[in-house]
Amino acid sequence: MKFDLEHTSQRETYNLLIGLVAPRPIALVTSMNEQGHLNAAPFSAYNYLCTDPPVVGIGVTNRPSSTFVPKDTARNIRRTGEFVVNVVTEDIAQRMNICATDFPAETNEIEMANFTTVPSDVVKVPRIAEAHAALECREFTTMEIGRSRIILGRVVSIYVEDKFIDPAGPYIRAEELHAIGRMNGLGSYVRTRDAFLTMPRISYDEWQKGKR
Repeated sequence: MKFDLEHTSQRETYNLLIGLVAPRPIALVTSMNEQGHLNAAPFSAYNYLCTDPPVVGIGVTNRPSSTFVPKDTARNIRRTGEFVVNVVTEDIAQRMNICATDFPAETNEIEMANFTTVPSDVVKVPRIAEAHAALECREFTTMEIGRSRIILGRVVSIYVEDKFIDPAGPYIRAEELHAIGRMNGLGSYVRTRDAFLTMPRISYDEWQKGKR
C-alpha cells in the first residue's frame, strides 16, 4: 500500500510512523516549574542529534484541546530552561508507565510512581535515583511545529552508575544496562536483554576485496 500523507489523517499518520520508526529510545524527562514543583513524563519521540555540541531532541505534542496548550514538560522547560533525561531500563519500566498517566496539571508523577530523586550535578532539576543513567540538559531551543513542540537540549552532564561503564572508552556496557524501547502502538515495548548482535563495519578496502 501507498499512503499520501497530504491526504492522510493525523491519527493514521501517527499509526504508520510509530510502527516504522522503531524501536525508539525512551526519555523519562524530569522537569520543574518556577515554583519548584516537579514533573516526570516519558517520551519516545526522542534521540541524540549531534555530539559536538552534544544535543538531544524530544518531540512533545500539545494537550488534546481546541487551543494550543503545552504539556507540563514543554511548559516547564520553556520557562526554566532545564530538564533531565532519565534512561528507562527494564527494572523501572512499570513505574515509567505510571508517569505516562494523564494526571491533572501540577501532579507530581514522581511521587505517584514511587520514585525518589537525587540532586543533579549541574542543573537544578533533580534526576530519578532509581534510573541507572541520566542526561542533564539545558534548553538550546524550542520549535513550535503544528501541534507539537520540538525541544533541543544541550547535554551538560551525564550520570552513569559505575558498573555500567567500561573505562577503556569510556564505553557504556549497554548489553548489561537492559534499556527498553517503544514499538508500535500504546503499550508496545521491546527489550534489549539478550538481543545484541555484532556486525563489524566494513572498510572500503575490505569491501573491494569482497567483490573479487
